[in-house]
Amino acid sequence: MNFLSGEYECKLDPKGRLVLPSKIKANLPEASGNQVVLTRGFEPCLVLYPKTEWKVIYDKVAGLNEFNEEYRHFQRNFFRGNTEVELDNAGRFILPRTMVRYAEIEKEAIVVGLGNRVEIWNPDKYEDFLVKDQQNFSQLAQKFLGDTPTTTIITE
Repeated sequence: MNFLSGEYECKLDPKGRLVLPSKIKANLPEASGNQVVLTRGFEPCLVLYPKTEWKVIYDKVAGLNEFNEEYRHFQRNFFRGNTEVELDNAGRFILPRTMVRYAEIEKEAIVVGLGNRVEIWNPDKYEDFLVKDQQNFSQLAQKFLGDTPTTTIITE
């Protein structure tokens, strides 16, 4: 399994293309080829998924019961604006204008690898969503990654 990681400062070219950092591009699953899916994030950013990772999410959301109004509402909002993009030989892809407006990306972007996906941020907005207090970050790490107590079951 390839992991997408790291934080990179990037610039959009005059045609609105972003070059995917080489370390991110090198870790895209071979099965995805140069095909990736770009979506709107839940925060004001864009999220890029390798095609193989997107298929897992797509199947979950598409599999929701279409006769349930709440599910339809979620599906409609989740799938709107998703687009498949292809990386060219230089690792570039065009950011659609509607998505650029949504994430308020102008000439610069921060690209962040998050394991199975990549987030693309306006640099100023990105700072607003980072944990600034290291003690708070430490507490989050303990909460999500710390040892959990184990229960010993004694049978006689």
